[in-house]
Amino acid sequence: MALIDVKIKPGSGPIFTTEGPWSDSSTGTLCLPTGTWRTERPILEEKKCTYCGLCYLYCPPQCIHAEAEFFTIDLKFCKGCGICAKECPTGAIAMVLEGAVADGSG
Repeated sequence: MALIDVKIKPGSGPIFTTEGPWSDSSTGTLCLPTGTWRTERPILEEKKCTYCGLCYLYCPPQCIHAEAEFFTIDLKFCKGCGICAKECPTGAIAMVLEGAVADGSG
């Protein structure tokens, strides 16, 4: 097995153009709009949110955004995987069936 020596200049930008846990959701396939195939969506109960950041850290498409005292979920890009809900230590995020919430957000 050969090893590859990679030299990176500081500030040169991302090494890879594919998605991964380090993604900023600006390029790649996970930043595409979800469309109509998602079966569940996360619902955040702001009063339970302790702003720990685990949902933000583990969200693969990085569709969770920091606000002043809690996080918001961009449902346009959310894939409905449920990782955010699984990682939330306070249960502030619950997964509900798509269409079960009449909030006008899609």
